[in-house]
Amino acid sequence: MLTVAVLISGGGSNLRALLDAAADPDFPARVVVVGADREADGFRHAEDYGIPTFMVPFEQFPSREEWGEQLGEQLEVWNPDLIVLSGLMRLLPPSLVDAWSPRVINTHPAYLPEFPGAHGVRDALAAGVDQTGASVIVVDRGVDTGPILAQERVPVLPGDDEHTLHERIKPVERRLLIDVVRRIATGELDLAAAAAAV
Repeated sequence: MLTVAVLISGGGSNLRALLDAAADPDFPARVVVVGADREADGFRHAEDYGIPTFMVPFEQFPSREEWGEQLGEQLEVWNPDLIVLSGLMRLLPPSLVDAWSPRVINTHPAYLPEFPGAHGVRDALAAGVDQTGASVIVVDRGVDTGPILAQERVPVLPGDDEHTLHERIKPVERRLLIDVVRRIATGELDLAAAAAAV
């Protein structure tokens, strides 16, 4: 059984989808802890499922590295097989990425390498493209530059704004995330091989 830690900053909709999937006895992974860099609404999803939570407030540390050290200590308590970033709005410091690589994955609301960064949906609309997408990647030291594990196109429709487009991307992100976690858990997807292939 693959053990998973999920890190969030906000509402945790991807977290909820993963928890719902993991509630199926046949799903080969379990969320063992949920962490956040701030007080996050998504903690309620963990509470619904009786999953422990922890918080490492970013603002309480003088540097990203020191925040990352404390975050790493919290993760080591649970020693998960996989870390999922689910809307965590902080870049992990390189030392933390290196310590856990390639066992850290993230979702992104664009068809990478198109539109990386914090405003992927807005940037796609600003570019006037007729399609964007969703991706699941291995986290590396860059900004949305890690090996791509899964991705799917999502059309941009006439009249779309940032909200409507993002709402259509989110279900695709969730489905891709759940499938990637399942494939990692069953051994169908080898993270080390995926990372080495880039």
